[in-house]
Amino acid sequence: MKIVICAKEVLDPDAVDNYVLHGRLEIGADGKTLTQTSIPRLMNAYDEQAIEAALRLRDAGMEASIAVVSVGTDPSNILRHAAALGADEIAHIAVDTAELDGHGIATLLAAYVRLLGGADLVLCGRQASDDDQGVVPALLGEMLEMPVITVARAVELPGGSPTLRVTRVTPNGDEVVEASCPAVVTISNELGAPRYPTTARTMKARRMKPTLLTSEQLAVRPEDLQPRVTLTRQFVSTVQGSCELIDGGSPAELAERLLARLREAKVLA
Repeated sequence: MKIVICAKEVLDPDAVDNYVLHGRLEIGADGKTLTQTSIPRLMNAYDEQAIEAALRLRDAGMEASIAVVSVGTDPSNILRHAAALGADEIAHIAVDTAELDGHGIATLLAAYVRLLGGADLVLCGRQASDDDQGVVPALLGEMLEMPVITVARAVELPGGSPTLRVTRVTPNGDEVVEASCPAVVTISNELGAPRYPTTARTMKARRMKPTLLTSEQLAVRPEDLQPRVTLTRQFVSTVQGSCELIDGGSPAELAERLLARLREAKVLA
């Protein structure tokens, strides 16, 4: 089985949140990009869980080759991490993503899958932690003419059959669906924590070089990458907090005062 995993490099969301909470996150003069250069970059957590889903299929006895691909200017760190986790192949599509939208990214990823001669299973994170759109997997499925199954917490191939069994997370509980391969599946955090790379694999990954590809090598024309959705403005919302303490009295008196205050504020009728 040939499994392709699409991975994205993002700013560390915890570090970004800390900057926001301390009022230190700033947008540059272009109104679109952050001025902070010290925020670490790492693999999108959902994409790391997509790698874990592929590794679990292999652990279950499935013979599988796992390729991880990323689009960007220099995603070498996350690709080395993918190799340390267990990827057999890593690929870097060298394109500046600043001017690309989800359609452009999906076009490049679909071209990569075709270059490989297709894939039996394409795994993606449910969304990226930086833009939270989650549109690339659906576009990728359409371009490759594959069914798309979203928000998966488990992916199985019972008995080595070509039929996928996927457990999806929904607001009303889990649901189990089946689809024939090839297919695109997006992985959610409910899959569980990904494994840590072993020391031996980490050392080996340092010597592993990604396959470098350009849009020209993928036969993708410049007009195919023209954005259909463009970012016009990005801004940091003002975070405000207000806390009012209710003093003194017994618990019953405090409760009465709290209820009176809530009625005053028209939170309660």
